[in-house]
Amino acid sequence: MKKSLSMLLAGAMLVSVLAGCGGNTSSSSETGSTDESTASGTAFKVGGTAPLTGTAAIYGNAVKNGAELAAEEINAEGGDIQFEVVFEDDENNTEKAVSAYNALKDEGIQLSLGAVTSKPGEAIAPLLEEDHIFALTPSASSPANIENNDVVFQMCFSDPNQGLASADYIADQQLGTKIGIIYKSDDVYSTGILEQFKAEAQTKGLEIVAEESFMDGMDTDFSVQLNACKSAGADLLFLPIYYTPASLILTQANQMGYAPKFFGVDGMDGILTVENFDTALAEGVMLLTPFNADATDEATVNFVTKYEEKYDETPNQFAADAYDCMYAYKLALETAGCTPDMSASDLCDAMIETFPTITFTGLTGDGAGITWDSDGAVSKSPKGMIIENGAYVGMD
Repeated sequence: MKKSLSMLLAGAMLVSVLAGCGGNTSSSSETGSTDESTASGTAFKVGGTAPLTGTAAIYGNAVKNGAELAAEEINAEGGDIQFEVVFEDDENNTEKAVSAYNALKDEGIQLSLGAVTSKPGEAIAPLLEEDHIFALTPSASSPANIENNDVVFQMCFSDPNQGLASADYIADQQLGTKIGIIYKSDDVYSTGILEQFKAEAQTKGLEIVAEESFMDGMDTDFSVQLNACKSAGADLLFLPIYYTPASLILTQANQMGYAPKFFGVDGMDGILTVENFDTALAEGVMLLTPFNADATDEATVNFVTKYEEKYDETPNQFAADAYDCMYAYKLALETAGCTPDMSASDLCDAMIETFPTITFTGLTGDGAGITWDSDGAVSKSPKGMIIENGAYVGMD
């Protein structure tokens, strides 16, 4: 089945879901399960695999935190939709993701948040299909997560869509004339963005003068890649990578006196929170992201305030996408008239039918509403951001 990126609005029902609409409930268990309404069987049980430990833990814990916060708010409202949320650690490893998913299935999950990262997501997608358990992944952005199955939908931008949008934005805004790229060659997220970026850059007349890569275990010294880009005369570096290696690239570029423009994607969101990173080096960095923690709308302010109070850190787009997943589930379950005594299979059928008919307004996207096509691909617009004075500022 081919997964499209169409801007489908068929059967749309515009519903605004305000973020800060409830209080906190009691604390979570060690596995991260919320404890509202679970003993009486009146809650929908939602589970996800995430790297809660290891090098990608910063992303997994953000997703876990965002999902739990949304569930606590929804449960505190006291309505018919109540959630129990459980996570299992996959350590960003495909084999452990399979084990984590099987543990969740044994725990009786009825709905899934899939996986946080793309390779584990690809590993469990066939299992979700086989077991007929519906999944809405907040951040597993590889198209392979939703291809060849009916049960996995995405809240995040797909990798190709980010590559295309980034090339369009750089070209349309005339941000650079000679483009250097540094990407992670053993990461499907990075390579998926790269391929579409290169194809669209050619269409848009952008000149790619350097294309440099790195892998796990070789992600602390970027002098070779930076020197290659500098020697080629790159005046803009495109970084389709996460913010931890990006912070090192910015630091090392500064140390060698190389000052091109930097342009990243949604994985760059959070660079201002990297421990021991001089955030002054991120001044002028541009990125496309679905979420801006510095936005002043009421929903974002409420979410950020509660998140910072609960977790003592500023939420990134991983947390915001997971938060949106839970509220999107709430809307879809209400729309379909689902009850928590339904089987996972029956809920799966209802979600497959319902998600392509709803329009959801959450924290991510540009405010025009989020929709899904029947293949599970999300339609929402990224926000162009630039870091100024230590904060994200809209470029549009």
